[in-house]
Amino acid sequence: MSAPTFPFGQSALPVLERRYLARDAVGRVSETPERMLERVAGAVARGEEPWGGEAAVRRRQRAFLRLMSEGLFLPNSPTLMNAGRELGQLSACFVIPVHDSLESIFEAVKQTALIHKSGGGTGFSFSHLRPAGDVVASTQGVSSGPVSFMQVFDMATEAVKQGGTRRGANMGLLSVSHPDIEAFIDAKRRPGVLENFNISVMVSDAFMAAARAGATWDLVNPRDGAVMRTVAADALLERIVEAAHLSGEPGLAFYEAINRANPTPELGPLEATNPCGEQPLLPHESCNLGSLVLTRFVCHGEVDFAALEEAAALAVRFLDDVIEITRHPLPEVARASRLTRKIGLGVMGLADLLADLGLAYDSPAAVELGREIMARIAAAARAASAELGQERGSFPAFAASRLAGRWPAMRNATVTTVAPTGTLSLLMDCSSGIEPYFALAYTRRMLEDQELVEFNPRFLARLAALGLDTSESRRALAARGAAGAVAGLPPELAAVFATAHEISPDAHLDMQAAFQASTDNGVSKTVNLAAEAAPEQVRRVFTRAHALGLKGVTVFRSGCRGRQVLELLPLPGREAPPAVHRSGHCPRCGGLLKTDGGCLACSFCGASGCE
Repeated sequence: MSAPTFPFGQSALPVLERRYLARDAVGRVSETPERMLERVAGAVARGEEPWGGEAAVRRRQRAFLRLMSEGLFLPNSPTLMNAGRELGQLSACFVIPVHDSLESIFEAVKQTALIHKSGGGTGFSFSHLRPAGDVVASTQGVSSGPVSFMQVFDMATEAVKQGGTRRGANMGLLSVSHPDIEAFIDAKRRPGVLENFNISVMVSDAFMAAARAGATWDLVNPRDGAVMRTVAADALLERIVEAAHLSGEPGLAFYEAINRANPTPELGPLEATNPCGEQPLLPHESCNLGSLVLTRFVCHGEVDFAALEEAAALAVRFLDDVIEITRHPLPEVARASRLTRKIGLGVMGLADLLADLGLAYDSPAAVELGREIMARIAAAARAASAELGQERGSFPAFAASRLAGRWPAMRNATVTTVAPTGTLSLLMDCSSGIEPYFALAYTRRMLEDQELVEFNPRFLARLAALGLDTSESRRALAARGAAGAVAGLPPELAAVFATAHEISPDAHLDMQAAFQASTDNGVSKTVNLAAEAAPEQVRRVFTRAHALGLKGVTVFRSGCRGRQVLELLPLPGREAPPAVHRSGHCPRCGGLLKTDGGCLACSFCGASGCE
């Protein structure tokens, strides 16, 4: 086999050595990045054996290796870490059911620990737990409520730390009708609480309408359906807004939008998601994710859609083979996952692609291009899954699914998801997911006493072409991180390289909606707000996201999680904090990494690596 092309960026090797490359018995790195890709391609291609024997395995191994080594596609992190190795658990996303009994709760804690040990992240709906103070008939005691039990999951996650390769990551959701909803909304107002959780409120169309109309809202005991209290819907929404403004959480998940896209409603409603919120799943389901690197599909100043569609089809086959070879951490997960065979193909590098094409992120042309890109990927992915369904058989729940009337066969209930790609985008040296650039310059802390200012290479190339790549320009760029810092820069180029805080919330939502239009599952997207943004701006984001039909929405107001290690732009009324020289800083922007919500989320730019 010929040596593959090395596709990773300059900063990838330390990340690969720390998290992905195999080690020997004494803990020394024992494989190269090239060998890692060969290991993954060879292991995943074994999924072809039942239908094509060794010849098919060898043929697909070459194709899968080329797909990855040419930098066109990467699967989610557990596949890169574990394929072809003893653990063999390749899925990133899981949902674990939590029923209203002590036995169920602690069974869920045990299952969560096993999944985290294997490198997966977990999501839960706590909506079925009786509220705090409710009577427990078997003991005549009282329940401590969902938020109290979430702390048990949080502590278990902290203890396990996902086998030492990935920090524990959880998503907790609670229905807006639950009597403990106020305590849930306020749970993360104080730093240090539920640090291994992201939290979102599951809201209904009826609640959003009630808030809009100034109507009341019933809070219902899930144990017996009794109305325990009635509150003002608008005041409850305002409480969510204020908490999100203060701390970035909770986000919102939109129940009807999620379940309108549920391909198998006969198996039950979708009530929970993975840790970053883009993957709704049924109880005990898992999902395998992967992302296409958009910049690798530019030819002569245009998107090569034929190449993109070809890669998408091959990536679907890759992800379906992952289901064949993965070692599920629990028998319940194996049964639920094989019943629907969900996969999620998405993208990374959108901001880089737009810069290469000279399109401003917030322009109508960019939004329409994003819409077409995802539509083309989705169509190719669905066609590939239909072909696999003819070849290998449909997913077992197909006959009663919403897909059965439109397709003669289908291998996978879902085929597309847009994930955040935090760590994967670092490996590929590209922008993350569909996010705009966070900054054009940032400080990377390399060692205990060394700092390195890094600049966006695409922006530097444009400056050089204009004769503006001077030491003065770099100093100004390092100080502010935004294109406008460079004197003499044409306004149209500054618009192309606008950063997240220079882009309006509406433009963030427009891009999310463009990709959501052709995505089976959800779309990971953060709406960045300036530090001085008022709560009313958060409310507008929430209400417009619902009106656009999005499945969920997350806001991140700069500085909302307290003092930050690095601030590219001074926050109003604040002095720049002192530099902190230690490990645990965001490799993208240099900010302090926290386990807030798992995933080692960055306390400054909000980036996370949950894939």
